[in-house]
Amino acid sequence: MASQFSRRRFAVRRPAETPALERPALPGSVVDAVLRFHDEAQDQGSGRTLLRLSPKRLKAPEVKAYLGKLASRAANVAILWNEDESQIIRVLEAA
Repeated sequence: MASQFSRRRFAVRRPAETPALERPALPGSVVDAVLRFHDEAQDQGSGRTLLRLSPKRLKAPEVKAYLGKLASRAANVAILWNEDESQIIRVLEAA
């Protein structure tokens, strides 16, 4: 007969619960959509530009078809773009 200690030692642990306020990671398709379809570009100086999708652009058929249910998340995303290197510096998402 197994002792009480050994039964406790091999007990199955439950996975840690995540807080209800935690948001899943931003899908790459949203970042890609902002890069492809952006219509707002604000110069930040030093060869950097902030790229966004305007509310009007989010309603365009090609953008709606590309994003689907993720359109609401794309409305809160901005990308800081390095014009000299042609690369993303940072992806920002409003909470």
